Amino acid sequence: MKNKFLLASFLICLISGSAFAAGIEDRIMRQWSRAEKYVANDQAVELKITYYSAEYVEALVQSEAEKNMWTNDELERYKYNMLNTLKLDESIAFHIDINVLGSPVHLSPMDRFFRLRVGGKIYDAIDYDKRFNFKLSGRRDGMIWFRRYDEKTGKDLLEKVKDIRMAILGHFSMATSSKGELLFIWDITKDDPSKLYKGKAADRLEIDRLLKRMEKLVNDKKDLEAKLIKTNEELVSINERIEELQK
Repeated sequence: MKNKFLLASFLICLISGSAFAAGIEDRIMRQWSRAEKYVANDQAVELKITYYSAEYVEALVQSEAEKNMWTNDELERYKYNMLNTLKLDESIAFHIDINVLGSPVHLSPMDRFFRLRVGGKIYDAIDYDKRFNFKLSGRRDGMIWFRRYDEKTGKDLLEKVKDIRMAILGHFSMATSSKGELLFIWDITKDDPSKLYKGKAADRLEIDRLLKRMEKLVNDKKDLEAKLIKTNEELVSINERIEELQK
């Protein structure tokens, strides 16, 4: 009887702990989402934008692992695939969820309307889900990416930055046109991207990165060797001509 009571108590604690953890994960996932609704005339536009912060990704991975009762290896595989798909090692990723009620809207091309402000500078999108380019009526969702590193210096754009701001030009719809620019802000001072790159998933991503780098260096080497051969041939030709002229 005592053993049954202890087992029941353990199960209650386990369930309570899982529920508590799930509550924390839900709170974290909500924390990195911004949602607004705009209404005008016969149109309503609901916008929800989620920034894929390190904390958000970790919470998402843990939530899926708990729901599916994954082993650590399964969790690491899922995390690797997610990081690979999100391209977080080279870009800043957002999930866009838009719901249009009433008159349809046109977001084509999407990168004309969406900008990212980081450290006082404005950046254009480098890629996005092309489904947003079609006439939009009802709900549609997808991804949009911005560069993570400065093109000239290679510096991480998020380094020592307090916040990031998604700026959307409101003239894509009647419901938002009077707002001018729609602004969504995230405080990233406490987010640590380096936390994502630990464990087996991070090791696999590092291997992928090194293999890409190696491939580039091999191709560069081939180009340099071809140039060297051409240069040596030209030197031989010049020397032969000099010798002819000196006779």
